[in-house]
This record gives sequence, structure tokens and C-alpha cells, in this order.
Amino acid sequence: MSDSENFDPLGPGRPKNYDPQEKKMPRGLVIRLFAYLVAGHIIAGFLYLLFAVGMHNQ
Repeated sequence: MSDSENFDPLGPGRPKNYDPQEKKMPRGLVIRLFAYLVAGHIIAGFLYLLFAVGMHNQ
């Protein structure tokens, strides 16, 4: 059996092979994700603006 099969999440301690670095996302991934979110919102806002202006020019 592996340690993960015997791990009790309500138990008093952490498993022997616990690595706190596993929980952190790489910095490059965080920056890229933030950039994609910002760029996606800018593009969506621009498309919304195009539709809003186009609706008034009928």
C-alpha cells in the first residue's frame, strides 16, 4: 500500500512526503493566465462596444 491510501485528512499531521511547493503554481503560468484574462476581457469589451455602436446606427 502507498502512503496516500493510509492518509487520514482529519488526522493530526501531514504525510511524510508532503511538499509545500506542490501547492504553488509556477510564476510564469500565473503571469500568462493573468495576461490572457486581461486580453480576453479587452477583446470582449471591444466586441461589446462594436455591437453597442452598431445597434445605434440603424
